[in-house]
This record gives sequence, structure tokens and C-alpha cells, in this order.
Amino acid sequence: MSETKSAQNEFGTILDFHTVRFERLLPGPIERVWAYLTERNQLRTWLADSTIDLRVGGAVELRFDLDEVPERRKAGGVNRGFVTRYEPPHAFAYTWRDAAHATVESEVTFELETVGSQVRLVLTHRRLPARANASFGAGWHTHLAVLQARLLRETPPSFLVLFNAVMPAYIQTARDLPSEETA
Repeated sequence: MSETKSAQNEFGTILDFHTVRFERLLPGPIERVWAYLTERNQLRTWLADSTIDLRVGGAVELRFDLDEVPERRKAGGVNRGFVTRYEPPHAFAYTWRDAAHATVESEVTFELETVGSQVRLVLTHRRLPARANASFGAGWHTHLAVLQARLLRETPPSFLVLFNAVMPAYIQTARDLPSEETA
């Protein structure tokens, strides 16, 4: 089994109703992974076309491919936010707001650590909109599989095919959480 196929099967953790977390070991060096998180030409190959002012307080705009995932049209295909953490090449975070959840400003954090010749990426998306943790989990799962393939110089999986394949597992995991009232 290739490393990418293995990554496609590495599920993230739904920590609670508003938080998902992923950990991946990616091929290094750390500067290369950092470039895929922060540089427009690299970021567009696995997440979205972007404009990012790389400084705390800088504006972030992510423009997702609506042809790749037509369901994104309801979210407007554009997420906007501001950089909240910028510590090259170890930590990067920004707020996240889309049209579908305009009243919710969540935050995504990427943390990188060198582990031998690899890089540990920990992605945590906090303050997610109510009942959106499964779709964000499946989305990040799929985007990270594409990122892993890009870093390995392999053909990435079809976004929509992989997303649809993993979404039922994320839905079930979200259903298994204790209710918010008892949590």
C-alpha cells in the first residue's frame, strides 16, 4: 500500500461538537511543508487558491474550486479571515468564515515539528459551527490526503470520491459524541 493510500485511511479525531484534529507524518523537510501551507502556488494544489498577508493580523482569503465540489456553492466558495499566529516554519493559524456560517468565526491551526526526515503536522480546527464537525472532518481528511500525495509527488485522490467515501464515518463519529448538554 502506498503512503498516500495509508494517509487516506488515517481518520482525524472529532474532539467535540466544535473541534476536529488531525495528525499526519509528511515527507520533509519542514520548509517544504511550510511552503505548502503558506505559499499561494503550493496552497492551491491541495486546498484553495489564496491571498494571505503573512503576518499576525494579516487578511486571509481562500477561494475554493466550485467545479471540484459543487456542494461548496452554498458556502460561497470563499473563506475569509485573519492570521492569528505566524511562527515560521512551526506554527500558522487563521480565522475562518464562509457564507454558509457567516455568524461563526472558527480557527484553523497548523503546527509543524521535524521528526527525523519527516514532518509531523497537527491540524486543529476549533469553534466550528454547530453540527458541522463531520463535514469539516471529512473535508480536512480529504485535503490532507491530497497534500500528502503532492508532497510525495503522487497523483492525488479525487477530492469528491474520497470525501464521499469518508463522510459516513465522520457522521457516525459525530453521532456517537455525548450530547452537548451532558458534555
